[in-house]
Amino acid sequence: MTDEHTISTVQLNHTAVYARDRRASAEFLAGILGLEVGRPFGPFLPVDLGSGVTLDYYEKRDEPIQSQHYAFLVPDREFDGMIARLEAAGTTYYADPNHTDPGHTNDWFGGRGAYFEDPDGHNMEIMTRPYVRP
Repeated sequence: MTDEHTISTVQLNHTAVYARDRRASAEFLAGILGLEVGRPFGPFLPVDLGSGVTLDYYEKRDEPIQSQHYAFLVPDREFDGMIARLEAAGTTYYADPNHTDPGHTNDWFGGRGAYFEDPDGHNMEIMTRPYVRP
């Protein structure tokens, strides 16, 4: 028996992103990436990445939030706009994950990339080419 919802490969569907203010954090990231914040789903506020994956922001006000890393493969034609939105938001971006080269982007793997922090200290990355893995 075949189910129309059966998939042939493992796919990431969603992940929870802890935030002190789920609305502010979701709107920040959605604004930088040129996306929209979805309607609340229970305690979650989703940002739909357009690839069948959502980042579901979950408010966690009473505990420290441990920084996580989220990397987004973005279209090359939209990269400059994202950098411009970071600059307009007054958010420093960096060429490297350790944030030692402010105001610069990288050209790794024949593409472009940058790192920045969201309002909760998560280390976000935008890149136009996926990493080449051995």
